[in-house]
Amino acid sequence: MQLPAGSPIADLPWVVTIGALGGSGDDWDPVVCGPYERGHALALARAVVADDDLMAVVEPLRPLDGVDAIRREVGLARTADFSDVHSEPGSGGVVPAEPPGPAEVRAGWRRMAAGILDP
Repeated sequence: MQLPAGSPIADLPWVVTIGALGGSGDDWDPVVCGPYERGHALALARAVVADDDLMAVVEPLRPLDGVDAIRREVGLARTADFSDVHSEPGSGGVVPAEPPGPAEVRAGWRRMAAGILDP
């Protein structure tokens, strides 16, 4: 997902889903992991699928605080008009060249928790 520079979505927690490539004959449930900061999620996904017949999907996780908030988000998604959306260059954050280590991931969790609890 290419994000415009300064996109508020970039600051959300992100999850990574790792699954088999279609037609590979593998029969297993995808693995969903996270949350991660966006750059960490992208770097981890790239590293995991780089040398294997796997696919990765990296997507934002919306920390919504109840049924009404989820319904509002579903309503917005249903009525979104993407007909005039242009993909602007920019990553919406820095993607590390190497995947983050456990200490970096934990530091990211602390930053995300602070952002969720104290918006």
